Amino acid sequence: MAKLTQKHIAIVGGGWAGFAAAVRLVKRGHKVSLFESSRTAGGRARRVAVQGLNVDNGQHILLGAYRDSLSMMRTVGIDIDNAFLRVPLQMVYPPGIDGMAFSAPVSKLIPAPLHLAIALLRAKGLRNADKLSLARFSSTARWMDWTLYEDCSVTELLQRFDQTPRLCELMWNPLCIAALNTPPQHASAQVFLNVLRDSLGANRAASDMLVPKYNLSALFPEKATTFIQNHGGQVALGAAVTQIQRNSVQPGKWQLALAQSDLSQTNATAYDGIIIATDASNAKRLLQSTPTNTSLPSFEFEAITTCYLQYPDTLRLDRPMFALLEDAAKQHWGQFVFDRGYLHSDQAGLLAVVISAPNESIGLQQEALVQAITSQLAHSLENPALKVPLWHQIITEKRATFRCTPKLQRPSNATSEANLVLAGDYTAGEYPATLEAAVRSGIAAADLLA
Repeated sequence: MAKLTQKHIAIVGGGWAGFAAAVRLVKRGHKVSLFESSRTAGGRARRVAVQGLNVDNGQHILLGAYRDSLSMMRTVGIDIDNAFLRVPLQMVYPPGIDGMAFSAPVSKLIPAPLHLAIALLRAKGLRNADKLSLARFSSTARWMDWTLYEDCSVTELLQRFDQTPRLCELMWNPLCIAALNTPPQHASAQVFLNVLRDSLGANRAASDMLVPKYNLSALFPEKATTFIQNHGGQVALGAAVTQIQRNSVQPGKWQLALAQSDLSQTNATAYDGIIIATDASNAKRLLQSTPTNTSLPSFEFEAITTCYLQYPDTLRLDRPMFALLEDAAKQHWGQFVFDRGYLHSDQAGLLAVVISAPNESIGLQQEALVQAITSQLAHSLENPALKVPLWHQIITEKRATFRCTPKLQRPSNATSEANLVLAGDYTAGEYPATLEAAVRSGIAAADLLA
């Protein structure tokens, strides 16, 4: 067997894609230097300190179908059973809403797809027409192998499948927005079907919802940092890369220009390859400093807002999460509420309300948005005390994801230059902009260089 020639690879960007690439490379015996402009690892899925608590810049849910993310976490030493609250697939609305309660059975002895059939039979708040509509969607999608001849919007897909207005409002539209962070009238039906295929259409564990009990930096990037360093790699936080250039002395190699003067000695380091693992906008900027003729499309972006509301630590919801009914006419913007007391011992009484693709609410003043959200919670959960939190904090990631539209042409990991590759949730793949998409892209980029 030929002996491995160790390469020295630079990775620009310390999000989930960059760390996945780095872990993959050091496992294969290569040397890695990772540079992240922020002082917190994680990119657009990271830890944020609020009122002395470690929360996230956006509340996340993972799926049991996220095989590469879960495998990567195990590789760096994360105990998956302790890191997540695993709950069966569910869409449950609180008592103050004319909603529904759809929840797969807890028992793992019930195989797929029987567990979904049982959930459908037991679902409350759905009429017979809604249940038949859902069953028809599932069976037809399976028969089609979850594949469309030509992509269209999710709204058009639901119309083709004769889905009832109530089922669309209570289940399909919220699932689309949660998964793709794109309104259903603009969202890719094929990408939506890909997510459903790997969750609803796969084995029992794949459909489980995994709610992190660690903050998003601790969930993978920080453990990955230790793993990389233990394998001889370097992770530099607070190190902004300004340019990527061909090395003028050693043909075929690359070098970086860094903004920090204390890292100036690194500017002359010759690398065998570069992975640009930033967001799409910064990747586009960095590519312009290279000789490549590869260009990135101009993506449209969607925001995600998370509103943290602290109440007395005696407050506890009946379950870890509820779906909420978005209604712009009533100024009800929240789509999901999470009780973080179920997840973190030091966060009793802390609720996180998520607004994905907050196009209408994003222009509101913070106090007006908080008042609207707390009024919605008080009504939905039938608890007037929720109108008056002890404190609040709104975090909006304005360019959280690309807008996942039909037939969107996403770039490949490779560029026109040898040993210069891209990694990020925006690169070509079956998934929308999720942690799983980022990790898969990081692995693909590493494999191109390894």
